[in-house]
Amino acid sequence: MSVFAVIITLVVVVFFGAVVDFEQVLEARQDADTVAQEAARAGAGRVDPNRAYARGQFVVDREAAIRAARSYLRSGGYSGTVAMAGTRAIHVHVTTIRPARFLSVIGISVLRAEGTATANLTTGVEGPHQP
Repeated sequence: MSVFAVIITLVVVVFFGAVVDFEQVLEARQDADTVAQEAARAGAGRVDPNRAYARGQFVVDREAAIRAARSYLRSGGYSGTVAMAGTRAIHVHVTTIRPARFLSVIGISVLRAEGTATANLTTGVEGPHQP
């Protein structure tokens, strides 16, 4: 076998591996976005009952929202950050790490992807209502 054939074969294998692992990154990014969206929704749905009943104001209960979003992340085995975005929204940032299948041959052993989402508390049947 010639040196040229060996080099071409190696290049084709690395290219194939890059395509497969790139698809893994796309899946990981989609997964991170989906998890961030669901965790943000889990948190944004936590209304402060005292303000809702006493004054009719629907705002997110900060502590309960953060706990709910973090609990959602933990239950799925994900890591990320959770923060309030005003009084009616919660922001979640998720990082996922997956092992590289083929690119580890050239020194890339992990594939990292990130996703973010912000969920807003919306009230009323006609759309957003700001009390």
